[in-house]
Amino acid sequence: MSSGSIRVGIGGWTYEPWRGGAFYPEGLPQKRELEYAGQHLTAIEINATYYGRQKAESFANWAAAVPEGFRFSLKASRFCTNRKVLADGAESIEKFLTQGFTRLDDRLGPILWQFMATKHFDREDFARFLDLLPDAQDGTALRHALEVRHESFRDPAFIDLARSRNMAVVFADHDQFPQIDERTADFSYARLQRATADCPTGYDEKALDRWADKAREWSKGGDAYVFFISGAKERNPAAGQALIARLN
Repeated sequence: MSSGSIRVGIGGWTYEPWRGGAFYPEGLPQKRELEYAGQHLTAIEINATYYGRQKAESFANWAAAVPEGFRFSLKASRFCTNRKVLADGAESIEKFLTQGFTRLDDRLGPILWQFMATKHFDREDFARFLDLLPDAQDGTALRHALEVRHESFRDPAFIDLARSRNMAVVFADHDQFPQIDERTADFSYARLQRATADCPTGYDEKALDRWADKAREWSKGGDAYVFFISGAKERNPAAGQALIARLN
């Protein structure tokens, strides 16, 4: 594995508390919020794809709004992952994959497959599910990140499955979810979810220094994606910018 780029971002770009000077300047038209976010961050996790299909033209427009080098990750449809038998999700997976997100072109980052906190690890079912995730779509290479949120996934068999398919296991900075820090792919994916409202940058100086060091460590094995998600969501853009400043 070779060293890679570090991209830092947030979840989505339309959030009322970010307006009026908190992140977006006072008076900035909402139609220009993505453009602004693209100038101050280096990645965004698209959440809308979790709830429903998007138009191919929307993906093309989003790609055009951000600069070269920026990446969007996509949260896979809940209809693919929120089911009793994962291997039965082929139709939902196909529907998700064919909505036109390859129109993001070189702005396309990893696809995030997030599983419910109640979902237990079943090796056979999970292996069959992973077999449904292709390496490419419409001629575009795909990267897959797996966010598991039940302690049963602390299993060498799960790590082996992910590694055998070059899929990243998401590192979750969260009180209730397992923190699995295993290199299973030629990229890494972290979701930092402990931002606090009483800190202007969500995480304090020492914590941000630690995450900068950790991001550099992850990037030694390939591209690293670090997203500030949930927690005190109003602080996440400031947290992302503070981390980018340290990495630069």
